[in-house]
Amino acid sequence: MLLRLAYLSVTNTFALLRLLPMSDRDKDTEILALRHRISTLERQLGRKRPRFSPGDRAYLATLLHRLPVDALRRLRLLVRPETALRWHRDLLTRRHAARSRPPRPGSSIRLLALRLAREKPTWGYRRIHGELPSSASRSQPSPSSRSSRTPGSTWPPERTTTTWPAFRRSQVDALPACDLFDTSTLNGTRLHVLAVIEHANRRIRALGATAHPTASWVTQAARNLVMDLEDAGSTARFLIRDRDGKFPALFDAVLADAGIQAVPSAVRIPRMNAIMKR
Repeated sequence: MLLRLAYLSVTNTFALLRLLPMSDRDKDTEILALRHRISTLERQLGRKRPRFSPGDRAYLATLLHRLPVDALRRLRLLVRPETALRWHRDLLTRRHAARSRPPRPGSSIRLLALRLAREKPTWGYRRIHGELPSSASRSQPSPSSRSSRTPGSTWPPERTTTTWPAFRRSQVDALPACDLFDTSTLNGTRLHVLAVIEHANRRIRALGATAHPTASWVTQAARNLVMDLEDAGSTARFLIRDRDGKFPALFDAVLADAGIQAVPSAVRIPRMNAIMKR
């Protein structure tokens, strides 16, 4: 596009020099001939729209954007005045985006990101991005997008620990999840519902609903859950729950007596119990 734009600029500069010795009468005659040529072209095209190359759009936008809209409406153009102004806005947007694009990080930053990933296999991309120097963090949004293009480097590196999604898939039959959510009845009464979902078959067990979820009520719901799982022959070994204060210590104790370990969700990691939250 730049080559095309440069060519149009040079050719039209010579055309402007050719107009200098012409009289006003000759210029008016040429303008009328050009307007007639545009009318003939529009008549031949019919409903078809003329196609402009990116260079043509940039040249017309640069040439016409200084004129007011009323003056543009009086001109005989193949496009609407709003279209020419929109081309100019797009041109300024691309120019601003090109100038605002952060510089590519140097090789030292990529090597540092790879080193942190190897030495800290439990860290994620965001953690590594936060540990980089402040200047590197501003210039590089994520270490994975740039470091993966480094010759001879592999991203992400081999991890020695099991990730949470892999652990959940391997323990899908033994890893239900529970949560308390709110609902409203037809008369406007607000109820708290305790439900458990089995990840293997997405079966939901509603353990009860109450307007006041006390510690004794939640503990009794845990006993009912244990009996339901024993009757169904479930092999659940863990139960994911959030860190809500409505779950007392006796809730975990009842599950532990049945061989089920309560796993509280980690702090500020909603994806750990995302299926039940959804």
